[in-house]
Amino acid sequence: MISPTAVAPRRVVVKLGTGVLTSGIGQLDTQRITRIAREIAELRAKAVEVIVVSSGAVGLGMGALKLSKKPKDLSKKQACAAIGQSRLMQTWQAAFAPLDLTVAQVLLTHEDLRSRNRYLGVKECLSQLIAYGTIPIINENDTVSAAEIKFGDNDTLSAMVASLMEASHLAILSTAPGLIDMKGSGQILPVVERITPEIEAMAGGTTSETATGGMISKISAAKLATHAGCGVFIASGAEPNILERLLSGQGPGTFFVPSGLPLEARKRWLAYFQRPAGILLVNACAVPVLKEQGRSLLAVGVTEARGQFRAGDIVNIADPSGKIFARGKTAYASDEIPALAEKKGEWIRTLYPNRKRLEVVHRNDLVLLS
Repeated sequence: MISPTAVAPRRVVVKLGTGVLTSGIGQLDTQRITRIAREIAELRAKAVEVIVVSSGAVGLGMGALKLSKKPKDLSKKQACAAIGQSRLMQTWQAAFAPLDLTVAQVLLTHEDLRSRNRYLGVKECLSQLIAYGTIPIINENDTVSAAEIKFGDNDTLSAMVASLMEASHLAILSTAPGLIDMKGSGQILPVVERITPEIEAMAGGTTSETATGGMISKISAAKLATHAGCGVFIASGAEPNILERLLSGQGPGTFFVPSGLPLEARKRWLAYFQRPAGILLVNACAVPVLKEQGRSLLAVGVTEARGQFRAGDIVNIADPSGKIFARGKTAYASDEIPALAEKKGEWIRTLYPNRKRLEVVHRNDLVLLS
């Protein structure tokens, strides 16, 4: 049994895996989809806002094309997604129509959330869809997604949406009944207070021909969402009345406790919606200044730049051992860092005479990851 959460549900993101929605490759489980739609309608009747992240498009396309294995070629995966996405949305609308609810399709790529303006635009759109009383159905835009703009899996996408929309809860429903302690009791862990390396070691991948990720991606998504102040459930979508049971603290599965201090919205965007262009290594003195004093990263603390990046790009910040502990927006390009590292400050001041201090990353543009 999962202990009741301290925060009453107000806005919930429900992620549904391919295994929950299908009874085989290309075969939607319409009875289960209808049941989940009913559960969502019941939450709506209790003034709980619900956003759905739905997998299944590629699997449906595979079924239509009579493919038994997921194609390895990107263009073939995209073709499967293009065929399957319309079928997926038709099924969702058919399930919600008798409940007098309208669905709205939202297809996203990682690039939509990397750009600050597009990030805010997505948030405005989803907020308006909720205000209109619709059920947003979100999926990755697999038809156009390439490696550099992919989320990677819908677990990650659901956590990003939960963070973006400041959801109180994220329910990741799949064929997994929860996080199982495979190296200990063999039982489902009901509550995870903090995601430690030991917790991460319990995760495993997936062998499904249509699914992506597995427990590894779910733990990663839980880490992202809990840092944003969102409580996360991992449970089986086959369980009856699962959403109400989870949100009332009575459901089977695993609950990941949210962090006590949610990140401010801009820093959340910096931390989780970016693909860093490089790494700044800092000296041992700079680590406590950043982690404990909350100050800016000055040039004197930077020892090395790795990768190619421009001023204004997002970069990771690592300690002398190479462990990444922060992320931020750099004020300097990678080819300027060697001069900073060698303390040739006058050369930089000649280029940037208006800069009083050589701040490589301002504290307002820096967020701690650990």
